[in-house]
Amino acid sequence: MTAHAALTAGELTPRQIVAELDKYIVGQIDAKRAVAVALRNRYRRNRVSDELRDEITPKNILMIGPTGVGKTEIARRLAGIVGAPFVKVEATKYTEVGYVGRDVESMVRDLAEHAVRMVGDERRSEVIDLAKHQAVERVIDVLYPDTRAPQPSGGQNPFAATLGSIFGNTNFAQQQQQQPPPQEPQTPPSEKERIREQARGEIARGFYDVRLIEIEVEETPNIPMGMMGQSDPGGGDLGEMLGGILPKRKAKKRVTVPEALRVFEQEESGKLIDMDAVKREALRRAGEEGMIFIDELDKVAGRQGAGGPDVSREGVQRDILPIVEGCTVNTKHGQLKTDHILFIAAGAFHVSKPADLIPELQGRFPIRVELSSLTADDFKTILTQPKNALVEQYKALLATEGVTLDFRSEAIDQLAAFAMQVNDTSENIGARRLHTVLEKLLEGVSFEAPENAGTVVIDAAYVRERLAGIVGDADLSSYIL
Repeated sequence: MTAHAALTAGELTPRQIVAELDKYIVGQIDAKRAVAVALRNRYRRNRVSDELRDEITPKNILMIGPTGVGKTEIARRLAGIVGAPFVKVEATKYTEVGYVGRDVESMVRDLAEHAVRMVGDERRSEVIDLAKHQAVERVIDVLYPDTRAPQPSGGQNPFAATLGSIFGNTNFAQQQQQQPPPQEPQTPPSEKERIREQARGEIARGFYDVRLIEIEVEETPNIPMGMMGQSDPGGGDLGEMLGGILPKRKAKKRVTVPEALRVFEQEESGKLIDMDAVKREALRRAGEEGMIFIDELDKVAGRQGAGGPDVSREGVQRDILPIVEGCTVNTKHGQLKTDHILFIAAGAFHVSKPADLIPELQGRFPIRVELSSLTADDFKTILTQPKNALVEQYKALLATEGVTLDFRSEAIDQLAAFAMQVNDTSENIGARRLHTVLEKLLEGVSFEAPENAGTVVIDAAYVRERLAGIVGDADLSSYIL
């Protein structure tokens, strides 16, 4: 579901949320119900009295289950249903403070970045028509410079010129000095407008699509970080802080007219939106509606009785704890409170178990759901029924080469049985095994597709002919599948 078609949590009941998730994820009804209730509780919280609203915190969820059963997909699709800011992180990338690695606060900063991009894209979509119109006018200015409106001569900021020379933009003052005074229009205004109107129609019809023109593109000046010292990782971007002072550097490029329209459209849309308002809305949305999915949490759970150095596992948990409990994180867009962010953690917990997590962190994930391993019937459903079914994906890919895949029902049964067999005899990677099995099955068809268009019938005999030998040899299948 695209962002513009996303629904609000108030428009969806838990049953409807589960129905939406059913379109993409097979089985796992307990996990779907848990996330549906968590999402609905956000809508309920917004309707309670103000004095009680801040006291109601999200009921974070811990998903327990083997790889490839849909843990990540459930969280990702849930965020997509309502258009909520969402990031997925792996707990193993973080290390205890004092060791080399990412600090845990970076997951909150990533969420803020994603929210700013989301809100910025929404605001740009609102001004896209005006931005396209202005982009066309700028292209016409380049194609027919005699018809452009006279530009007002702005005064130079001496402070900006000084900083520009410090940071490498020494040609700024020279550009200002060498800029010739505006020429008197030589063409009558009516003739100018006629030329521009004709150019607008020609651009719309693609008359100039192969024409190369020279445009000026704004570039952010390079700031030598050694002069300023190490910046605070959460405090902001030094280039952004000085953006209002430093002059923009202009770089000339030769591009096609469609590419110039794209560049100008991006620049004009950036001028038409209020970035301060975008950041305020993004921080509000991230704090109230954001979701953070922490994968592989079991990898940082300390195993009881394990020997050897274990410098980062418990330390990472203790660093994650204040983020999940609720704190304020400095981002370059402003401060973001994590009190009402929904955290969904997941892990296989094969070697360790949830009880191996520190008690404080266990208490912050009160809802626990166990996801079951997939069966052969689940595999058959995954291959054919979801909106993004694997069989339909391969049919669409090869149809672009003129190849029609005709999958028979017995072939689907055989594929599911083979995938289940390989998972049982080697590492169980869940539904991801279907990708490897299908890719191996259709390897020859994909390779020869450009030369051999037509219909390819995939039946049980076809599947056995290409996969039975590999699946039957456990050592061989562990390498190939």
